[in-house]
Amino acid sequence: MAKTNRFVMKCGGSTLAALPDAFFQDLTELQGNGVQPVIVHGGGPAINETLGKLGIESKFVNGLRATDEATLEVVEMVLAGRINKEIVRRLQQNGAKALGLSGTDGRLIEARPVANADEIGFVGDITGVNSELIEGIIGLGYLPVIAPIGIDAEGQRYNINADTAAGAVASHLGVETMIVVTDVLGIMRTVDGEKKVLPQVTFAEIEEMIASGEIYGGMIPKVRAAMSCLHGDVREVLIVDGAAPRVLSRAVREGGLGTRILRG
Repeated sequence: MAKTNRFVMKCGGSTLAALPDAFFQDLTELQGNGVQPVIVHGGGPAINETLGKLGIESKFVNGLRATDEATLEVVEMVLAGRINKEIVRRLQQNGAKALGLSGTDGRLIEARPVANADEIGFVGDITGVNSELIEGIIGLGYLPVIAPIGIDAEGQRYNINADTAAGAVASHLGVETMIVVTDVLGIMRTVDGEKKVLPQVTFAEIEEMIASGEIYGGMIPKVRAAMSCLHGDVREVLIVDGAAPRVLSRAVREGGLGTRILRG
């Protein structure tokens, strides 16, 4: 990754919850050294757990959560409430200055219904990002932590895919490289009988590896999620293991960790 003073990081809520304090200390150190991180998070497993406790069935259509009014209430409660504030607390406990936001705050994430809203409910496509609000928070010295809930001009809320939201935030901030923090070292390939992390891979190569079975099981949604961050001005996504020592500092300054996904 080229040297920069800003990056957008996407991470699932369950992944972040499992990361050691050293990860958050690394973020704090970066912030103290003038680097400006922005976090966009998900929280699918926690949403599923809460829906289950309430007796609400989880249903997915083409990888997106079907979201009726009852489900939307839970999605917002878990993402903008529980997960968002857990991340902010972890950051502050480790010395960072952090501010948690939902995409509805200050119309941070503007949205409209997806094309198949009659089938999937209150799921949104992003129509705009209030980058001035994010810039203002950064200017005050805070690390923005964003929950992917969208809103339209009439005040209707929408469930937004976290990967799509992260890519949109990065694009509107003019960030060309995104970091996706997960629980794997990167995309692996067997070379001479030994599994090695691929330093760089394209969309076409990923599809070939999925077709051949080299990328399989739970790694497929991780890779496809990273790929979905690549839109707008975002040129590449770097997949890194959040548990690796000083992973973010090394990624920002050296760019030699994990797997870099390129469009072509």
